Order: sequence, then C-alpha cells, then structure tokens
Amino acid sequence: MTNGSIHSWRIRIFAITWIAYAGFYLCRKNFSVLMPLLQQHTGITKDELATAIFGYSLMYSIGQFLMGTLSDRLGPRRVVTTGMLVAGASSVVLAFNTDTPAVIGLQAINGLAQACGWSGLLKIMSAWFEARNRGVVMGWWCTNYALGAFLATTFATFAATSSLLFFPSWQRGAWMPGALLMLLAVGFSILVRNGPGSTETKAESKQSLTKFLGVARSTNIRVIAGAYFCLKLTRYAFLFWLPVYLTERLGFTPAEAGYSSSVFELGGFAGVVLSGYLSDKLFGGRRFPVGALMMIGLGCACLLPTLAGITGTWIIVPSIALIGLLNLGPDTLLGGAAVQDSSTRETVATASGFVNGTGSTGQFLSPFIVAGVVQRFGWDALFLFFFGLSVAGGLLLTVKWSYRVPEEDPDLCLKPAQTLP
Repeated sequence: MTNGSIHSWRIRIFAITWIAYAGFYLCRKNFSVLMPLLQQHTGITKDELATAIFGYSLMYSIGQFLMGTLSDRLGPRRVVTTGMLVAGASSVVLAFNTDTPAVIGLQAINGLAQACGWSGLLKIMSAWFEARNRGVVMGWWCTNYALGAFLATTFATFAATSSLLFFPSWQRGAWMPGALLMLLAVGFSILVRNGPGSTETKAESKQSLTKFLGVARSTNIRVIAGAYFCLKLTRYAFLFWLPVYLTERLGFTPAEAGYSSSVFELGGFAGVVLSGYLSDKLFGGRRFPVGALMMIGLGCACLLPTLAGITGTWIIVPSIALIGLLNLGPDTLLGGAAVQDSSTRETVATASGFVNGTGSTGQFLSPFIVAGVVQRFGWDALFLFFFGLSVAGGLLLTVKWSYRVPEEDPDLCLKPAQTLP
C-alpha cells in the first residue's frame, strides 16, 4: 500500500471499528433501561434481575478469555461479526419471551456474544495504527465506549417509552436495538479488513496456551487487570443499576431515570479523550500515572451522591457525569493503549481478553454486591464501597508509575517480541 492508501484505509478502519463497538452497546445498555419496565410489566423481581445480570457477566468474563485467544488464531473479523449477530438476535428474542428462565438464559447468551467485541477490535486497531500518538488515537477511538452507551441508552429509552411510536411498548426497547445491531454486523463484515494487505488473518500460531501463559506472567498485564477489576465492578454497577437507583431512591420516573443516567456516558466521553491526551502530551506516553490519579479522583466523586439528602437532587446529574468522566477515562486508557503498549501484535487480543476477563470477574460480582449492600445498608453505603474500591485500584497502578513504551522500539505492538514487560 502507498502512504496515501494506508491513510485512507486507516480512516475507514477507525470509523468502522468505532461504529462496531458502539453498536455492541445497543444490546448491552438497553437491558438497564428495560429493568424497571420488566419489573412493572412482567413481575420479575430484583433478585431475578440480579441473577440475569450475573449470568450475562459470568459468560462475558469467560468469553473474554476465549474470544481474545480466538481472535488471535482465527482473525478478529469473523469473531466480531459473529458476536454482533448473536447479541442482536438474543435481544430480539427477549422482546417476545419474558419468562424468568428465558430472560436469564438470553442474557447469558448475550454476554458471551458481547465478549467477541473488544479484544478483536483492539487487534484490528493495533494492526492498522502504530504506537506513536497511541494515547491520542485510542483516546478518540475509545469514545465508542461513552458515545455508544449514551446513544444506546437514549435510543432504548425512546423506543421503550415514547408515545411517538403509536403507543408505548417496552418490547421495542429490546427488538429495535437488536435488529439494528444485526444490520451493523453485515456492514462490518463487508467493509473491515484485519490488517494492511490482507482480507482475513490466518491463524498465527496454534500455541494458544503458551501465548496465554506468557501474557499472564506479564507484570504490566497483571497490574492493569487488577485495576480493571475495580473499574469494571464500579462501571457495571452504574451501567445496570443507575436507573433503578434513580427511580427507587430518588423517585424519578422511568423516562427521567433513563435520560438522566445517560449523562454517565456523556461525562465519560470527556474522560476518554482527556485520558488519552494527558498520557501522551503531559506524561510522555505513560498510561499508569494517569489511570492512578483518575481512579483516586473517581473514589472521591463516588461520595457526592451521598450528599443528596443535604443539598437536594440537583447534585445527582453533575455527580453522575463526573463519575462517568473519572471511570471511563482510566477504563479505556488501561483497556486500550496500556494493553497495546504492554503486548505484541501476535498477543494483543489474548492480552486484551485476559485483562477484560479478569476485570469482568468484578463485573459479574457487581449485581450481587449491589443488591446485598443496598438491601442491608442502603444506597449511600454502596457509594462508600465504591470510594474504597476505586482508591485501592488507583494505588495499585502506582506500582508501574514510570512505565512507557521503550523508545528503541516505538512500534512494539506491531513487531514480534520474545518477552513482555
């Protein structure tokens, strides 16, 4: 490829992969919007919803370890496309089958399908973009987290509650996002390429276990994974339970709760871009100090909702936005640029799967932690728990405060390497 051709392809790959990961949120965030409506219209209980979220999160966690390795072996294009199709189909079926076992089973299938997304797309980005300015490039790319979740939340809320679509029907919040994601899967499969000069990556190695063990021995990857555990436990608690908190604790209507909870992602958008620029421009390519400072700030921000009884509910929406900024910022920085910095081209999907899989153990524990703490101690105690968890994760990251991609190998992720840092 010529330089001009590569530049054109990079723009295309950036856009397609951005849309693909944002699209996954259509069938991830819609369930949080549907939770109060499922309670209202189907009689499903809070504990049953917690079980459904647990099933989703457990399969998502297991799937991360599997799909990262699979993307390194078979190529991410196939894996990501399959995941989009299955996730979309599971949401469509949910609209027409709301028995409790079906809801739990469909969420588990959705979780496994959702695991196909991040590690595969990160591998594609690693193949097309070099390490220089990685923080900035990945900072903008990772806005798919925030904007995708925001757009998915508002779309699901509109579909499920708006009278503009003839009559309100919560089922539309399930089948409409699912159908749209399946359409996006077709476009992704047609337009994306795994890397320059190839239409489909061949299996690079059958020594998947050796790769996985090598990744697991990396100190960098273990530190990232530990902090990611704290971030994902917190993020998914907010992702699934924020509308319930707003309706149950503060008396918001389902529509008000859906739209208000979306500011988490708006704040997150700013945090994602800010973290990338800070790591490249202010900290000279170091991701860990930015992650550490933002996570400690996140802990402090989680204390703000506890002041609602004193200040009034006006503090809630700004607090949600700030928490989103300080959660999604380090989340995307660590799960994106930091993983790429700490792995090689051949192992980036496996490393991403390891980090996300470890982090997702916190994700599948979160529904039971939320339900248990709230039922025994109340919502304010839950925010105090998030304070301690976030500060602990930030302190863990200080272990690698000084690490950056070695200057003698600025394109580390694009070249083979024998050892991982």
